[in-house]
This record gives sequence, structure tokens and C-alpha cells, in this order.
Amino acid sequence: MSRVIVAGAGPVGLSAALALARHGLSVTVLEAGPDLAAESRASTFHPPTLEMLADLGVVDEVLSRGLVAPTFAYRDRAAGHVATLDLSVLAGDTPYPYRVQLEQSKLTPILRDHLDRHGVSIRFGSPVTGASSDTTGVDVHVADGSTVRGDWLVAADGAHSAVRRALGVAFDGITYPERFLVASTSEELTGWLDGLAAVNYVFDPVDWSVLLRTPDHWRVLLPTPDGSSDETELARLGDRLRQIHDPGRPWLVAHASIYRVHQRVAATFRHGRVLLAGDAAHVNNPLGGLGMNSGIHDAIAYAAALSAADPDAATAHAAEQRRRIALDFTQAVSHRNYERMSAADPAARAAHLDQLRRTAADPALSRTHLLRACMIDSLRPVTP
Repeated sequence: MSRVIVAGAGPVGLSAALALARHGLSVTVLEAGPDLAAESRASTFHPPTLEMLADLGVVDEVLSRGLVAPTFAYRDRAAGHVATLDLSVLAGDTPYPYRVQLEQSKLTPILRDHLDRHGVSIRFGSPVTGASSDTTGVDVHVADGSTVRGDWLVAADGAHSAVRRALGVAFDGITYPERFLVASTSEELTGWLDGLAAVNYVFDPVDWSVLLRTPDHWRVLLPTPDGSSDETELARLGDRLRQIHDPGRPWLVAHASIYRVHQRVAATFRHGRVLLAGDAAHVNNPLGGLGMNSGIHDAIAYAAALSAADPDAATAHAAEQRRRIALDFTQAVSHRNYERMSAADPAARAAHLDQLRRTAADPALSRTHLLRACMIDSLRPVTP
């Protein structure tokens, strides 16, 4: 029986570990932190990801803890509500014709509980520093000086992947000039803004934003200009929130953070017996909620390949396919979302908003749009 090492106990690493265990493979998970991470950056689960979580036996828990979002909306900062897309038009394409809003930090404990049932434990406090593979297996190097030997390594150790760096795999792409600011608020925005869905994309050439609901908070994503300090941007957050809606008092903000955003793809997703997954393989801006979802898709594809009769050929194919999807779909769609939300040309903006109105009014156009926006057509051919 093959032994697979998984580096990283985030949603991608734990999805890979559980899928591998369900395929009957021996799994060891190495995690740098002392426990599961508490950060909640990713929070949207698309229909095909829900299908995969169903195959892992965890979707019922995700649905019970998450917020089902049957629609999402496009808005304009000046004009307000533009169009609402109803995912029910996908009922013939997926058993889950909706998104689910649930922070990734609430998925990982569910996955850990299921791993416990399979006898898979997580070795916390074990940062992976690198790996070297040969024709029979891979040596995974840990910061404490130990080495763990396995047949394969799935490196899901994040955007700053020590494994990818140690292997010398290039990670080319761009860094956006703006930083992204995310604020969580306990305010109930539906009482302030008309036509609000659980997920809302707000167009503006300067102050575009995303307003999305999680089970505990509304989250507001805003761009911040290059050249100013994080402290300056956090200090003016209150004024910016009151530009969205002014309740006559400061918004109640539970948490706010600022981070750089990149569009990068590794030069290869497989290096010897090492498979790069999730942010270790590809990173993109969060507009559209594609990052965590595509990482989980990597994990499931690799688990299937590693359980195949010829894992060497299967993983080569899976890694090539997942890299193609990262380039042609994830990167392309997320960057186009950014360009459209921040477009400065008034005529182009008006034409796009009119197209969104036509799309929302036509079920056939809605289905075509949503098959792409919800990542279904990145994974399988769909009938007209």
C-alpha cells in the first residue's frame, strides 16, 4: 500500500488526506502550526466543490454549518442593484445549484474529525522545509531535522511553499498594485441596501468592493491604493464603510486585515514524486471565490491519480491537467473579474452592466454564465 505524505493541514491538504484515506492509501499529514489555522480568508464553496465534499462524506456537515446562497448579485457603486443571478438554472447540471458560504476555518475541523475516523493523525509543529525524490519515493525534510519517507508527497503548504522553493520550481506571475482590505462586521447590511444577495460584486473604477455574508458576519472587501501604509488604510476604513452606507454612527467592525494579492502559477505541478496543490501551485485574486475551490479540486484529482493502477502516468496527467485549468480558467476568470469590476471606461462599464441585466433576464444566458462562474465547465464538458 502506497504511503503519501501531505504537507499542510489547510482545506486543500486535509481534503487530499481524506480523499487518499478513503481510497485506502496510507497518509501522514505534516503541519507547521501548533493547531489548525483560525484564519477565515476563503469562504465560498461552489457547486462542484460541494459534489466533491459529498464524495468525501462531509457535505451534510458543511451544509448544516454554512449559509446556502441560491443567488448572487452585481451592483454598481453609484446606481445600486444591477442584476441578480439565480443558480437554480443549474439544477440539471449539479445536485447543488447554489453556493455555500462557510469560512475555511470551519471546514478544516470537519475534515480532521473524519480523518480521525480513518486513523489518520496530523503531526502539528512540523514545518516541511523541502523534499527530494528518487525513482522509488520521496524524502520529506522537517524543520526538526527529521526525514519522513513516503512514496509520494502532496505539497499543500501555501503560497510561500517551502517545498516548491526547495525544489526550485518557478512561480511566475504578477502582484496587483492594490492591496486588498477585508473587514468583518456584525452589521446587518440587508437593512441598508436594496436587492442584496449573500454575495455581491460592486463595480466602481476606484472603490469597487465585494459584500458577502458568512454564517457569523458580513465581510467587506475593498482595494487599497499602493503607496500608503497599512496603518493609514485601516485608520480610514470607517470613512470608507460609511460611503457604502452611513448609519449615522461608526460601523461595528469585528476584524480587519490587509494583504497583497498575486496571480501566479508554478512552472510545473509535478516534480519527481512531488505534487503541488492549492496555493503552493497557483494563487489568484479572490474575486469570484476560485482559489480554495480550485485547490480542493487539485486535491481530489491527485488522490484519484495516486490510487490508480499506474499512479506515475496518472499523476503526470492530473498535474498537467490541473495546471492547464489554473492557467486557462482560474487565472483568466479571476483576472477578468478584477478588470471588469474596476473598469474606468464609462462606455465599456455601461455595456457590461447592460449585458449582466440581459443575462439575468434570460435563463439560457444565465446558465451559460453560471456554468463558468461556478466552475462547472472547468471540470467537465456540459451539454447545451
